[in-house]
Amino acid sequence: MLENVRIAVIVPAFDEERLIVRTLRGIPAFVDAIYVVDDASRDETAKAAQSLGDPRVRVIVHETNRGVGAAIATGYRKAKAEGADVMAVMAGDAQMHPDDLTPLLMPVVRGEVDYAKGNRMAHPSVQTTMPRARYVVGRWLSRLTRWAAGLSSLDDSQCGYTAISARALDAIDLDELWPRFGYPNDLIGKLAIAGQRIRDVVVRPVYADEKSGIRPWHVLVILWLIGRIALARVKARLGSHQEGFV
Repeated sequence: MLENVRIAVIVPAFDEERLIVRTLRGIPAFVDAIYVVDDASRDETAKAAQSLGDPRVRVIVHETNRGVGAAIATGYRKAKAEGADVMAVMAGDAQMHPDDLTPLLMPVVRGEVDYAKGNRMAHPSVQTTMPRARYVVGRWLSRLTRWAAGLSSLDDSQCGYTAISARALDAIDLDELWPRFGYPNDLIGKLAIAGQRIRDVVVRPVYADEKSGIRPWHVLVILWLIGRIALARVKARLGSHQEGFV
């Protein structure tokens, strides 16, 4: 627990046999439960996670590959059903530094915000650590997502290192969350439209010896999702105006 709040960590994983144990070993002792969601891996990801022998670790296996967003949604549902108050996401590729978990969690634990997003762009090492193309694309996608969701600030929409309250999850429909690449943008949009408070928290950019699965067409999907967020926000605003019309 952290300040008497029950904490869970969701670990979405696909073909992460080499790095899953490193990821799990780094998760701090105050975390009450860890949910590894193996999204139909072709290797021994689930077996490797179970071999650690950590009693906090629960392994859930998707029979078919559904995507990282769907894996996170599965973890959210299970953690919430088992009493978690705040849920963080740490991917199974060891690219989220465990020392950043507490600062990320605290604004949510203390009720200052409903959703905390890691912000690698504000970290001093980002220019030397993050690949240049990823940095530039991430900057532009963040600006567009910020505009579409109507947020005053958002610097790193693509960072998957996050923390969310159980109450915030009640405000959205997880069944409608985009299941694959682009889920961070979709989740930001849904939470913003639902009136949930969102904050950036600086985290360090980490790159383990893992090849990125991001492809150019993923950017096109994200752009489409951003457009969908903007349209949903317009519809929500029009709907609220109509409800107030007499």
